[in-house]
Amino acid sequence: MNYKLVVGLEMHCEMKSNSKVFSPASNIYNKVANANVNEICLGLPGILPNVNEECVRKAIMASLILGCEVPQYLMFDRKNYYYPDLPKGYQITQATMPIGTKGSIDIECQGKIIPISIQDIHLEEDSAALDHLDSISLIDYNRAGVPLLECVTDPCMHSAEEAVAFLDTMCRIYQYTDISDADTKKGQIRCDVNVSLQDENGNFITPKVEVKNVNSLGNVRDTILYEEKRQWELYLQGKTDELIQETRRFDEETGTTIHMRSKVDAIDYKYFVEPNIPPIKIDDEYVKSIKKQIPMLALERKMLYINKYGLDEVDANIIVKDIKNADYFEACINLGIDAKIASNWLNGLIVAYINKEEMSLDDFYLRPNLLKQIIDKLNDNTISSKQAKEIFFKSLEERKEPKEFISKENSQITDVKIIEDIIDNILANNESQIVEYQNGRTNVFDFFVGQVMKATKGKANPVITKELLHQKIDK
Repeated sequence: MNYKLVVGLEMHCEMKSNSKVFSPASNIYNKVANANVNEICLGLPGILPNVNEECVRKAIMASLILGCEVPQYLMFDRKNYYYPDLPKGYQITQATMPIGTKGSIDIECQGKIIPISIQDIHLEEDSAALDHLDSISLIDYNRAGVPLLECVTDPCMHSAEEAVAFLDTMCRIYQYTDISDADTKKGQIRCDVNVSLQDENGNFITPKVEVKNVNSLGNVRDTILYEEKRQWELYLQGKTDELIQETRRFDEETGTTIHMRSKVDAIDYKYFVEPNIPPIKIDDEYVKSIKKQIPMLALERKMLYINKYGLDEVDANIIVKDIKNADYFEACINLGIDAKIASNWLNGLIVAYINKEEMSLDDFYLRPNLLKQIIDKLNDNTISSKQAKEIFFKSLEERKEPKEFISKENSQITDVKIIEDIIDNILANNESQIVEYQNGRTNVFDFFVGQVMKATKGKANPVITKELLHQKIDK
């Protein structure tokens, strides 16, 4: 018997804004616990929420990108439940009228374009964060009230790869639009993963299992793979009593999911319209103005790099993976640097360097205008490729412009007469090696190249050197 895996995702993304979604408390990332708090965050008596317009604007933008229907009114609801991390005893969210419904977005997965249908996307507030230690639990209210976008897909994905590709696509959308940094290391992306199995006729043979708060793309993949295997094995073994609608959590240490509680249905949350925020009319012109603000996204940029600038798909994918890389690349193009050369430097030495140093490209000293100093001198044969790399690292080490390390003393030798005289002298002192080369030992050619480079301290132009050597010893 065959089966089909069915996956639906509820992706939570913390939005970028100066203040929280319903209060003026700071929304800037802070490692100091309970620093970004006020009376509203703590849910003190008599508090009144005030909607952050910037968060609404970004939520509408996300809705438009996903092809969703934007409602005529902005409305909020109370989701009533009590956990220690929810100080008011309820969460302000959107259930009656989400900011976007009935959308769809295409994703790339394993060389195919796959449409993912969106049930809704809604704006809400985040809860506080709990830190469970051996004997106590600590609570950090910095996260309480942080603006949160929740994107809910239909159960339309059928592999772990598709789910990860969707999440990766959404992260890029959020980064490219400045909706969020979408940084999993800062807990800005969390995902509830819903997994079940269908038979060949489309009938569900296992109930939906929800795995809560999975905090990385890799863990989402592992969660789905584990749940798929667990549910299928229980089904084959006839253990239907263990196949229940439930909420589980993913354990990173064991790579397994663990039962938390039986699944809570929506009716148990006792939703009702938030009485302290009246419905707000969403003007059509306002929506149109937001639509005009949507920038070129990752997939569009990728196709531009391939079709206009001639990059291959591998290089284009690496560049658009991070908007900082894409912006750096386009800045190079605007300065007149050849696209392929810019791609090679960015995807090679630059990415390797920032990864090794665990730094952001924002903090990388060699901005495109400084990188151009190296590339220009490399293009006009003033320096060799070896020298270009040496200057690259020297400039980063001393934080000085590359031009300060380029002088007549270390410039590449391109004068044919000078190189020819050096070659003649080397050949005159290595006649036996010439005979070996002419008798078929072609690897001796590298010996001669090495001798020229040694004599010129690596400054001889390698192309000219090889051409002259061939002219003289191939006869």
